[in-house]
Amino acid sequence: MSNLNLSLSNITTEQYQGLVERLFLCIFTTVPCCVFLFINFTMLFILRSKTVFCETSRYILLYNLLFADTVMLLLSQIMYLLSVSRILLTYPVCGVLNMLAALTNQISPLTLVVMSLERYVAVCYPLKHASIITIRTTVVTILATWAISSLNVLTRVILLLQFPFRDLQSLQMTKYCSGRVLLLLPMSDYYDKAYTCFVFVSAGLTIISSYIGVTIAARSASTDKASARKTRNTLLLHMMQLVLTLSSTVQTPLLTTISRFVTRIVIVRIQIIFYMCIFIFPRCLSSLIYGIRDQNIRPLLMYYLCCRLTVNYVSQS
Repeated sequence: MSNLNLSLSNITTEQYQGLVERLFLCIFTTVPCCVFLFINFTMLFILRSKTVFCETSRYILLYNLLFADTVMLLLSQIMYLLSVSRILLTYPVCGVLNMLAALTNQISPLTLVVMSLERYVAVCYPLKHASIITIRTTVVTILATWAISSLNVLTRVILLLQFPFRDLQSLQMTKYCSGRVLLLLPMSDYYDKAYTCFVFVSAGLTIISSYIGVTIAARSASTDKASARKTRNTLLLHMMQLVLTLSSTVQTPLLTTISRFVTRIVIVRIQIIFYMCIFIFPRCLSSLIYGIRDQNIRPLLMYYLCCRLTVNYVSQS
């Protein structure tokens, strides 16, 4: 009887520790996520609060990037909390969440490419910048990025529907909802890898080419040295954002390799660290980069983040 009580006590203790750890992990990820969401929403509000932001191409592109990152951050945290809470979804619900996440996730690298090209034109062709980078061309480019990403999602849906769901006894999932779980057929996995590789290689080459072009242009006597230096730094930051976004695609193979050498609880904790560094932090990086570096945005961002306690801010129209 004493052995039974001791066994029950151990089980209760393990369940309590598991519950406490899940609660801690929820708080550990949700608090930074809420902070970043607040910063992103503040930036989105700022970019619609002034006429200069609504009529300048690079701010319009920034708004598009921040909007996609914010939606992706929100969806990622929702799916993470569902997994930590051990809630199993149905295939249709999980499919909708993942397709929305895939849609917004692919907007980031495409928008970074456009923003890099816009900075390249601004430095290398300053006299033609106003005629090339117009509001109309910017809107058309943004629509094109969403169209490309939507086509990617549509292809994923078509491949997903090839799976014989009618043969399943129930549409209730047996695993937690994630993008990898929905790669039910080998063709879906091949397509996902091929598309991701194509997008990131193309984006990386474009940003690197823009950086080289700006560096060469900076040696010209007619080029604004300060503007060229700032643009080079911006392109380097874009490349860092791209690398962080790309890191999410190698997370699963890396965790699979690590899992061979560590215990399950350790791999779960490593996965949380990866989630924070790869999924949450990069989604707020654009806000931090432009919020701190941009002279037009920084005073407004400080003003609103400080809950309007800054009294020496002079409104800019």
